[in-house]
This record gives sequence, structure tokens and C-alpha cells, in this order.
Amino acid sequence: MAVMEEGEKYRCNICGNEVTVTKVGGGALVCCGEDMELIE
Repeated sequence: MAVMEEGEKYRCNICGNEVTVTKVGGGALVCCGEDMELIE
């Protein structure tokens, strides 16, 4: 899933890392070889 806007939060379902977007670059966030899940 591509990052859409600042402030979105993503989680890795494998290791539990969480990321908050501070600048949108248009790419997808990947951790442990899989796309990170958007936290609603």
C-alpha cells in the first residue's frame, strides 16, 4: 500500500515495528520483507 498522507501510522505484522509518516514520498513501506499495514 502506498503512503498517501502525513500522519498515517503503519505497523509490521511480523515484528511489531510502528512508523508514523512525516513526509510523503509515494512509495510503500516494507518491513521484514512484507508491506506494512496501515493502522486506522
